[in-house]
Amino acid sequence: MSREDYEVIIGLEVHAELSTKTKIFCSCPTEFGASPNTHTCPICMAMPGTLPVLNEKVVEYAVKAGLATNCTISRDSKNDRKNYFYPDLPKAYQISQYDKPLCEEGYVEIDTNEGKKKIRLERIHIEEDAGKLNHDEFGGGSLVDLNRAGVPLIEIVSKPDLRSSEEVEQYLRKLKSILEYIEVSDCKMQEGSLRADVNVSVRRKGDEKLGTRTEMKNMNSFRSITRAIEYEVERQIDVIDDGGKVEQETLRWDDVSGKTFSMRDKEDAQDYRYFPDPDLVAIKLSEEYIEDIKNKLPELPESRKERYLKEFNLSEKDAKLITSSKYLSDLFEEATAICGNAKAVNNWIISDISRILNETEMDPIEIPFDSKQLAKLVMLIDKGTISSSIGKKVLTELFENPKDPEEIIKEKGWIQISDEGAIKEVVLKVIEANPQSVSDFKGGKDKALGFLVGQAMKETKGKANPQMLNQMFKEELTK
Repeated sequence: MSREDYEVIIGLEVHAELSTKTKIFCSCPTEFGASPNTHTCPICMAMPGTLPVLNEKVVEYAVKAGLATNCTISRDSKNDRKNYFYPDLPKAYQISQYDKPLCEEGYVEIDTNEGKKKIRLERIHIEEDAGKLNHDEFGGGSLVDLNRAGVPLIEIVSKPDLRSSEEVEQYLRKLKSILEYIEVSDCKMQEGSLRADVNVSVRRKGDEKLGTRTEMKNMNSFRSITRAIEYEVERQIDVIDDGGKVEQETLRWDDVSGKTFSMRDKEDAQDYRYFPDPDLVAIKLSEEYIEDIKNKLPELPESRKERYLKEFNLSEKDAKLITSSKYLSDLFEEATAICGNAKAVNNWIISDISRILNETEMDPIEIPFDSKQLAKLVMLIDKGTISSSIGKKVLTELFENPKDPEEIIKEKGWIQISDEGAIKEVVLKVIEANPQSVSDFKGGKDKALGFLVGQAMKETKGKANPQMLNQMFKEELTK
């Protein structure tokens, strides 16, 4: 049978690290990149006799995420112990939520080829992160870093509503965007702030019963996730076509070989022996508390996109791209407020800035320059101080060495030539060197003018004022 005879069923469990200053049950800091085991205390290292105290900000951020994804917020929830042993989990259990999560039954809307589609959410709950094992590649054992143990997470569990790797990527990008806008997580995937467990199964079209699912753990790149899904779907179809049976198991994705490998049998809820944590009180939320958070929710990506269409007259495609990231959107709004040229700022973001981000696989939050510097670049072009082609060089320089664009052009000697005498000299030189193009222009071929202007720009290394060049070429060629 071919792939077209099968239906793909995908559900995701997305873990987002919350941007609180301290951990979920103690006052240790949560900053990324500290020396191993320096952000620890007796509580997050699970020393005997220590007691956890719930960080109120964690609850607030989880409720924010629930409201932004259309969830029902539980007025009465609790923390549970999820029992399993692993070297980076000092307590031998994780404090999570089982049957009474903070948020339930929400949805996230994505764009597909068939139009809008709602991906239903089963729940959003809070839990603590585990530590990190650093494996010695030379076989000398493993070292544990407990800085991450106790860092607060929300786990966002979708229903099995996704049907392709493309839908998964759309869903993850939308979810990432929402979490960035409400400022509950920085979503830095390269630092593990946003990662997903991907559950995949296949069934023959027309079957009602779901197929056996496999789970790929802790994936933190869009590219790896889409590649892993494509591979796993083909693998499961091959197993079924060969008369075999897909086993329920946890898999590891290897990005180098482009294959999945079995880690262990997949656990079910009963394997974790959940029970209410006796050291933590129930979480009771008042109507006023929830309403207050709801009223303080910032503008979300969909609403901002609609505003950009009206206020700045952006195209649907451009507005969607810019508002897909809070950091791009803020850059656009702030730079536009300074320079007053929304069209130019938009063009820089959707073309050159987006291209460099894609080429370098950089996240918008990592853009090294600010809105003032981008606005200054636009103003320098608007004033005629530099040409657009020099502007591209300045932008590249801003990514590598962010500082005042005016300083950059002075240092590099990139100030635009607008002196009539100097430009005329170049125009006459180019006309003399290109008699065929001159003849073509006089014969009615307008493209020849573009060629001549291009040659003059090359001659001046992009520094000549293009409007003056155009004007002067026309004057000289029509004499």
